[in-house]
Amino acid sequence: MSAMFSHCTPITSDKATSLSSSFYGHNLRRSAQLPGKFFSTISVSSPASSPAFRSRIACQISSSSAATSPPSSSVNVQAKSGQKDFLHINDFDKATILKILDQAAEIKALLKSGDRTFLPFKGKTMAMIFAKPSMRTRVSFETGFSLLGGHAIYLGPDDIQMGKREETRDVARVLSCYNDIIMARVFAHQDILDLAKYATVPVVNGLTDFNHPCQIMADALTIIEHIGHLEGTKVVYVGDGNNIVHSWLLLASVIPFHFVCACPKGFEPDEQTAEKARKAGISKIEITNDPKEAVRGADVVYSDVWASMGQKEEAAFRRQVFKGFQVDENLMKLAGPKAYFMHCLPAERGVEVTDEVIEAPNSIVFPQAENRMHAQNAIMLHLFGL
Repeated sequence: MSAMFSHCTPITSDKATSLSSSFYGHNLRRSAQLPGKFFSTISVSSPASSPAFRSRIACQISSSSAATSPPSSSVNVQAKSGQKDFLHINDFDKATILKILDQAAEIKALLKSGDRTFLPFKGKTMAMIFAKPSMRTRVSFETGFSLLGGHAIYLGPDDIQMGKREETRDVARVLSCYNDIIMARVFAHQDILDLAKYATVPVVNGLTDFNHPCQIMADALTIIEHIGHLEGTKVVYVGDGNNIVHSWLLLASVIPFHFVCACPKGFEPDEQTAEKARKAGISKIEITNDPKEAVRGADVVYSDVWASMGQKEEAAFRRQVFKGFQVDENLMKLAGPKAYFMHCLPAERGVEVTDEVIEAPNSIVFPQAENRMHAQNAIMLHLFGL
């Protein structure tokens, strides 16, 4: 009878051989660690030209033909045999985050070179749960997984109706039988926690109402590419204290930089999350209601929509409340000539940001969007232990 309640894990390649080579730390090089500083440089040379790089790729490619293991019949959902999910940035230490970012830069360089021989996800499938639709999340995950040899399955809002037609714990177990990894973009944060609890494969948080860790990893990669380092920078977010702000706060509890959130009164980020970031003692954290003062000396000015998905009925009200928080040319001038503009998209041009700002030379919103794919590929490689 007990076999009736068992759940399975997908058949995957022998990780013992594929672990032998992860591409890390060559094209994105860190200089000697100075107190409170981290400097990164990105090599413009093609990584495919390096013999050592070729050797590492060959080693991983050869592992794709390794023997497979049978499905597990264990009913233990408390432990995952060392598997790690990607639910919050601060679940990982600084060294791990920087390692993932290094790997993201190297994978990006490889794909940009036109090399398509690195296929670590060959034979693997990913289930993508979308309670909230998204162009960037779907295309970046699906394309990225495919470019590295895998196959992604889109499950839209009407395909599962998780928590309504079928309980989350059952969805997690069933999808674990068929897939090697699960990505979910949901409303309630508890849904991603429940998926991770009951799934026997890694679970990636594609977004919840509480946080958006994949986006912030892509943002961090973009800042490193354009400024040269993340540590010591001043990042100023102007707008609603939403899930993007929460993820920045969680990153600031691990990596030292100056983070400022400028928002209207009553729209501040979650107080416990902000206090947790302050108590970590890693970064300088400021929450203010004065955007003009906030952006002075900023390296990055960051914006997002004022009314997120699920809040559109509040859009008209929020436009009134958020007057004075639009990122326009005058606000960017206060930040200084070297300040970059970032936006996680989609943007409502003429609302939270003007067309002139988003199209300006110092706007890096589209490299930022591209980096979603590369950051997520590196996150999944890390979860697979590759």
